Amino acid sequence: MNKLIVEDLHVSIDGEEILRGVNLEINLGKVHALMGPNGSGKSTLANVLMGNPKYEVTKGRILLDGEDITTLSPDERAKKGLFLSFQYPSEITGVTMSNFLRTAWNSIKDEKLDVIQFHAKLKEKMVELEMDESFRKRYINEGFSGGEKKRAEILQMSVLEPKYAILDETDSGLDINSIKIVGDGVNKMKKDDNGIFIITHYYRILNFIIPDKVHIMIDGKIVEEGGKELAEEIEKNGFDKYLNKVEAA
Repeated sequence: MNKLIVEDLHVSIDGEEILRGVNLEINLGKVHALMGPNGSGKSTLANVLMGNPKYEVTKGRILLDGEDITTLSPDERAKKGLFLSFQYPSEITGVTMSNFLRTAWNSIKDEKLDVIQFHAKLKEKMVELEMDESFRKRYINEGFSGGEKKRAEILQMSVLEPKYAILDETDSGLDINSIKIVGDGVNKMKKDDNGIFIITHYYRILNFIIPDKVHIMIDGKIVEEGGKELAEEIEKNGFDKYLNKVEAA
């Protein structure tokens, strides 16, 4: 059973319930998109999938390829193939992209790479993503533009080759050219043996990364699922239809 499954997930923070029974499946070889208005619980779901201890799972479970990972720590989840691209990546002064990524690789992969081996791999990925080689010597996100931060996240994802990649509002704050660059990078790493989960409340990134399935989240629940046409409907009409349905229920 090679898929990431969320079953009846209820999540609270500081005693307030944010997720109210989320059911979701993310399949290998597919791009899934989660859409919803601000405050619907999208980023909470991303953090919970990656094991952020700030959130309390009060009911339900998360299964990765049939294994219950609900109580595992973030580093254990990373070793099993999960990756989260943050909406607001942090700056880490004094740590270069190259050193950070080699440390991350060697901490989660069975195959360990020395400096020369890793630099060859990193260079290959940067060529694929059309990134200047000087990028690897820069401190993580220090002085980066919004677009550069998101490209750095895509580079991390490309190098670490996760089985399931979660992209939390990667398009947030980007101009259309930067969104295209991010989209191209994601498309280049899409394979039959990985699954991509894009979280957004904008349609525009889905012009560059075509989703196989779209999920709509309102008030902490998945209320509708469909193909790309569902995202196109949201682009035209917004979320009012689904908000009204939840309020009526």
